Parts: sequence; structure tokens; C-alpha cells
Amino acid sequence: MADEEEKQDKKQEQPHKEREQNQKSQSKHEQKNVQKQQKAVSIIRLGGADIDGDLSIERSLAEIKGVGINLSHSLAYVIENKLGIAKSTKLGALGEEQIESVESVIKDPIKYGIPVYLLNRRKDMESGKDMHLIGNDLTFSVRQDVNRDVALRVWRGYRHQHGQKVRGQRTKSTGRTGATVGVMKKSAKQQMAAAAQEKGKPASSQSGTPAAKK
Repeated sequence: MADEEEKQDKKQEQPHKEREQNQKSQSKHEQKNVQKQQKAVSIIRLGGADIDGDLSIERSLAEIKGVGINLSHSLAYVIENKLGIAKSTKLGALGEEQIESVESVIKDPIKYGIPVYLLNRRKDMESGKDMHLIGNDLTFSVRQDVNRDVALRVWRGYRHQHGQKVRGQRTKSTGRTGATVGVMKKSAKQQMAAAAQEKGKPASSQSGTPAAKK
């Protein structure tokens, strides 16, 4: 009787073990599917740049051309308070609508209360407006500004045209372009002049007449 009861208990335990194994295998498959989905959104297109989805919103904003550390901090603060998205949230965890709303904040920061002094194009020459440019728009506008200075033949355009520094930096030691020219220190010049004078004295005393000018 005892043997039969043990056999029945074993038979009852076998389906429980099979169920546990099936549940474990299902959970593994689900984890793999989640990992695949995470890999699929590991790179996010935001502001014309491909950004790692594992970065936080505040860190990922600084990866965009035209957005610095200070502006990314301010934008993350606005996104957290006005859009309800925490700045520590990973970029890959956002949906398409959330990404679009974040991109709208980046493209028009004045509308969301970002101060004017953080913008990179204040009082635009053509429109007179304060705006902020990112990505390809920024590179195109900078190229247009340089070409305009060159066409007007202003000094800044002349420096740009010849590849020289524009903002009044020193060019004695750095930023030297073209053929290399040796730079001699004042002390070395004095030593060479003294050596030349010493060589010239005996020759003039022996001849008794001053050295003829070449």
C-alpha cells in the first residue's frame, strides 16, 4: 500500500514540475523578446542625430549639434515640468509621440520659456528674430555667414578666406599657417650680434682701415 501511495505522489508531482519548466521557458522567451525590442530602439533619431537609447534625456540632448550642456539642462527641466517626462528617463523608453513632443521643445525653445541668452542665433540678420538652430540648419547658416563676409570683403571675411584666426587670437606661437618660418628669441639675437661684433673687431684693427661696406 505504501509503495502504491508513493507512486501516486510521484505521478502527481510530475505534472507540477512540467508546468514549472514550461513557465520558466516561457519567461525566458519573454525576456528574449523584450531584449530584442530594446535592441530595436537602442538608437533613436532625434534632432537630426542618431543617439544611443540607453542615455538619459538630459544626457542625450547634449549629443545634438547646436545643443550644449547648459541648454540641455534647461531643456530637460522644461520637458520634466511641462511634458511630464522625467529627465532621468532613458531615451529608448519613450514612445513616438513623446519623442515628437521632445523634438518640438528643441526646435522652438522660446515657446517653452527658455531664456534668450541660451539661444545660438539671436537677432538674425535677415529676419531680426531670436531663434535656435540645430543640426544641418546650423551648419548651413554658419556657412552662409562666412560666405557673406567673404563676399563683402570685410576683414573677418579676409581672415576666413586665408584660413587665419578671426577673433583676435595670438598667432605668434599657435595658428601659424603657410611656410614655416623660424622664430628667434631676443636673447639668441643678442648673442649672435655680440659674436658678430667680436669677429669684426680684429679684422678692422689689423688692416687699420674700417671694413668696406658690402
